[in-house]
Amino acid sequence: MKNSMKIYKLVLLVFLFGGITISCSDDADDKGPTPPVAGERSLVVENFIYRGMNFYYLYKADVPKLADDAFATQAERNNFLDNYSSPEDLFDNGVTASQDKFSWIVDDYVELERLFSGVSKTSGLSYGLVRNCSSCSEIFAYVRLVLPNTSADEEGVERGMIFNRVDGQQLTDTNFSTLLAPDTFTIGLAKLEESNIINLEETFTLTKREYVKNPVFVSKVLEIEGKNVGYIYYDSFTADFDKELNDAFGEFKTANVSDLVLDLRYNGGGSVRTATDMAAMITGQFAGQLFMKEVWNAEYQAHFQSTNPERLLNKFNTTLKTGEVINSLNLGKVYVLTTGRSASASELVINGLDPYIDVVQIGETTTGKFQASVTLYDSQNFGRTNANTTHTYAIQPLVLKSVNSAGVSDYINGLDPDYVISEDYQNLGQLGDPNEPFLKLALDVILGNRISIPESKELFKPVGESGMDQLDYQKMYIDKIPELINK
Repeated sequence: MKNSMKIYKLVLLVFLFGGITISCSDDADDKGPTPPVAGERSLVVENFIYRGMNFYYLYKADVPKLADDAFATQAERNNFLDNYSSPEDLFDNGVTASQDKFSWIVDDYVELERLFSGVSKTSGLSYGLVRNCSSCSEIFAYVRLVLPNTSADEEGVERGMIFNRVDGQQLTDTNFSTLLAPDTFTIGLAKLEESNIINLEETFTLTKREYVKNPVFVSKVLEIEGKNVGYIYYDSFTADFDKELNDAFGEFKTANVSDLVLDLRYNGGGSVRTATDMAAMITGQFAGQLFMKEVWNAEYQAHFQSTNPERLLNKFNTTLKTGEVINSLNLGKVYVLTTGRSASASELVINGLDPYIDVVQIGETTTGKFQASVTLYDSQNFGRTNANTTHTYAIQPLVLKSVNSAGVSDYINGLDPDYVISEDYQNLGQLGDPNEPFLKLALDVILGNRISIPESKELFKPVGESGMDQLDYQKMYIDKIPELINK
């Protein structure tokens, strides 16, 4: 086996583990905010942000102003908080560490909660954005996915199509967010001829509407040269769809698949508990053994070690949170398809399984995110119940990092593939088709065929993708907040 291994407004990054308990402990020494003098800022939100980061932030030791003795009085703390123009400014520039790329703040936690349940407003397009040339600002988009029963699906948009105009305007690296923001917009198609972008006359008018996304996008059994090979394209680790994921593995189990290709190429993460359960679906023979260990800031790590060290251990499960029995394949090898967009919980599955089975990674190096966050609300114990009703801010700080059973963590440069292949915008293929380049390579490896990897074409540089501004972009989360500790 191989041993490889701030923030968006309205983005709440959560890394879902299980087994964390909520307690309404009082903070004996925490200084509550004092009433504002007429004409002064109330600093209610700012004090909530500071208090939450002071308790739970993974990198607290790297932010001197978060030290418990940083301020002698509440007035001193308020003077510090008042130096920042907004809650976002404070969070981004005052209380997060320089190495933190993944903590964030939201001003509407209701929207965040809906997204965590798989609910969003979308036209159905999932796309990547690519620069036309190294010295120009023009970009084009290539369609990666079309969600079923959406406007894009109904209008006939397909994976592999390219568009470079929206409402008649050329896409650039500075206008694409604005052009694609309206609820209704028209895309103009184009095609690639070598390194040239040729405009086509065909257009599609698309409309966004509320949509509940099932992340189990493609699941099928391929009968290849006498083998039953399971293939699943999984788009995000959304806990509300754990049953659908388990059902897909149930079909693989019934078909007695000998091999599994797990396609996480666009999966930016999500629930840690779901990732842990997926690992158990792939295996099953390691029930009760350590999948991942949590490492918190020094104060919470010491607290957990002295009161409940088992609390830090996330083990292979046999049931879902609902109690439903996990469908396990008992495999000793899995083939995982990745790109630079594979992040967070996707990487957790790879790293967590690596000490136990042969994880054959095919594609590109992953993002490199091994930390988890949790949603903190403005209440005494930072839970949703009794949250301050004068605002809807919440923060999503990194609170822990994951370490696999072999001690591997801190893969800041991502996880490297065993077989390198990149997507060809002129030949994306269809997900689940045995001739799609990534899947074809995986099948060749499975069957022991001569490996022929298409030559990588470095003609275009990726600049972004759909969903970059969404609350859960490249996030892992836990859903429960630890009890407060006395200071």
